Amino acid sequence: MGRVGAAGDNAAMESFFGLLQNNVLDRRQWSTREELRIAIVTWIERTYHRRRRQSGLGRLTPIEYETIMTTSVALTA
Repeated sequence: MGRVGAAGDNAAMESFFGLLQNNVLDRRQWSTREELRIAIVTWIERTYHRRRRQSGLGRLTPIEYETIMTTSVALTA
């Protein structure tokens, strides 16, 4: 990572921007930048972050992790 020409350097960002382009940008024409900004933020917060598995959560999605933690807290109480 970090060297010129390293294959894995931009793979994660290219994947993210590919998903963003297919799911938001190419869906319709945007009349204002503000409208597009809101659509991007909404997609990231409602779709991308909720479905993406995160290494910090043990390869679980945030929703899966929250369900497990809520259940374990309820059992200990």
